[in-house]
This record gives sequence, structure tokens and C-alpha cells, in this order.
Amino acid sequence: MNMREEIEAAAARYPDQRSAIMPALLIAQKEHGHLPGPVLEEVADILNVERIWVYELATFYTLFHTEPVGMFHLQLCDNVSCMLRGSEDLLRHLEAVLGIKKGGSTPDGLFTLSTVECLGACEVAPVMQVGDDYHGDLDIARINALLDRLRAAAGQTTGADLTAATPPGE
Repeated sequence: MNMREEIEAAAARYPDQRSAIMPALLIAQKEHGHLPGPVLEEVADILNVERIWVYELATFYTLFHTEPVGMFHLQLCDNVSCMLRGSEDLLRHLEAVLGIKKGGSTPDGLFTLSTVECLGACEVAPVMQVGDDYHGDLDIARINALLDRLRAAAGQTTGADLTAATPPGE
């Protein structure tokens, strides 16, 4: 099934096409990796809704990306619970190890680093979302092991400065 057919099938579940914008954006983002202007316009055209409605949702919610993101989008929570448990130090570590600043992507396109307001997982703070997966109770060793696993999943060798061992409990 192509993107148009998937969006039309999703939209058929709603009495108002405007209600299908979010599911349609998820479908389009899965297809294209991100949501540049022409894709947003295509979604609006498929749903026969005002383009501004599509743009509003795509630019408001952090789960939608109007710019390309790396293969692994690292979204570190920076809300109070995570901050109190060291997320600021983890952010500085990630920036140093990846050689990028928050909001940037590695030159190889493997990682994009972002912070998010709250992931709703305070019980395992500090927490980071990578794709659809949550990783909690983070510290530098667990971050390093996670980066190694992600690099390995992408077929890259692990960084020399990172530990390859998975910390207990992961």
C-alpha cells in the first residue's frame, strides 16, 4: 500500500478529514523520514483540508520533523525530574561524544540530538527516547553502551572512547 492509500484508509476511520491529520502525518513521516513542505502539502491535498491545518500540527508537536533527522533520533528529557537526576551532564556528554550540539546531527547522518520537555517516565529519570524506545535510569556508562549498540545496529564500529559492555539491568 502506498502513502496515499494508507492515508486514505486512516482518514476513512474519521467522520471529519481534519481529525485524520495526525495519523496522516505519522504515515507520511514514516514514508519520507521527515516532513518537508511539499510532503505537508501533499498530506493536505490527500485529506482535502487547509494546508495551514497540516502545517500547524507538523510544527507544533515534537514527534514530527520538518527537517531531516539522523537514523537514530536521541531525545533526552530535560524536565525537572530528569534534570535533578543528571540529564544536563548527560547532554554535555552526548554533545562531546557525538561532536554535535543539541539540535544537530552527526555528519554521517547516524544521530540527531534533541532535548524534549517531558517523556512522562519520571520513575526512570533520567530518560531518553530513541525512535519508539525509552531508555531510563541513564548514566554515562549506559549512554556509552547504548551508543555502541546503536552504532552496531547501523553496521558501524563502536567508538574507541566508548565502552562496549552493557551495564547491568539493560
